[in-house]
Amino acid sequence: MAMSVGSDGGDDKPMSDINTTPLVDVMLVLLIIFLIAVPVVVQTVELQLPKVAFEPTTTKPENVSLSITTNADGNCAVFWGMTPVSSDELLDRAVTKLESDIKKAGGVENLTPEDLPEVHIRGDINTPYRCIGGTIYTMQRAGFPRVGFISEPEPGSNSTRL
Repeated sequence: MAMSVGSDGGDDKPMSDINTTPLVDVMLVLLIIFLIAVPVVVQTVELQLPKVAFEPTTTKPENVSLSITTNADGNCAVFWGMTPVSSDELLDRAVTKLESDIKKAGGVENLTPEDLPEVHIRGDINTPYRCIGGTIYTMQRAGFPRVGFISEPEPGSNSTRL
C-alpha cells in the first residue's frame, strides 16, 4: 500500500484526495464474514408439512361436538351440542362421557385409541385462542386423545381427498 505525503515541490498543502484502500479492505472483510455467517444463521429443519384440503367429517354418535365463541362481554362461551357449559361443567361432562363409553365397551382393555370418541371443535373465527386452547386442554385433561377442528372450506374450492 502506498501513501502520498505531499508533492516534490515542497508545498505543504494538505492532500484533498481520499485514500479508498482501507475502505475497500474493510468492505471485503465484511463481505467474507457475511458469506460465512449467513449459511450458519439460515439453517432449517427438513419438515414435510401436511397438505390442506377439505375432508368430509365422519360423524359417529359417540363423538363430542363443541362450539366455542365469545359473549358480548368478551368471555368465552362453550357449548356442548346446544347446551352452554362452564369450564368445570365441561370437565365433569367429559369425564362422565368417557367413563360411560369405556364401561359400554367392557373396559379399557377392549378399546384402542381409534375406538374412543373424538372431540370436534367448531370455533368462531373471532374467538381468541385462549378460549379454544383452554377447551382443548380441558378435553385432553378429561382423557380424550383425539381432538379435531371442524372448518368450512373456501367457497369454490374443490373437495377432493389428498
